[in-house]
Amino acid sequence: MKELSLPEYSFRIITRDGLRLIFDPLRKKYVRLTDEEWVRQNFVQYLIDRGNYPPGLIAIEHYFIYNQLKRRADILVHNRKGEPVMIIECKSDNIELDDEVFDQVIRYNMQFKVPYLVMTNGMHHFAARYDNELKEYRVLDYIPLYEDLLT
Repeated sequence: MKELSLPEYSFRIITRDGLRLIFDPLRKKYVRLTDEEWVRQNFVQYLIDRGNYPPGLIAIEHYFIYNQLKRRADILVHNRKGEPVMIIECKSDNIELDDEVFDQVIRYNMQFKVPYLVMTNGMHHFAARYDNELKEYRVLDYIPLYEDLLT
């Protein structure tokens, strides 16, 4: 798989019935290894390793209903009370992180109302925090540590 702008992590990858699969330790199963899944697995490991995110408070492909359609948040991070505090949208490394992607995350946030949003394609990563006073998102120049989400 392609090298990303994240630290290098070790993964269990197998081929079964002609499909490449990667073991997802949070879902505790092998999943199809797509370009987007490669980004998702690497970014989750980055959050755990560098951001001190508790693995038990990270949900992968969390399904929800939006406008009567079934949608999924790539990564949903919860606080210690089990409340969602961050949505992360993962795209494959060849997808540009543009306004369309940011709008997608904002639409998803209409369901969750979390203060932090992140977009990543494995090469570039953008984070934003909702400013309640200004009623707008403020772009951050870093990916927050887990303890930053709790303040």
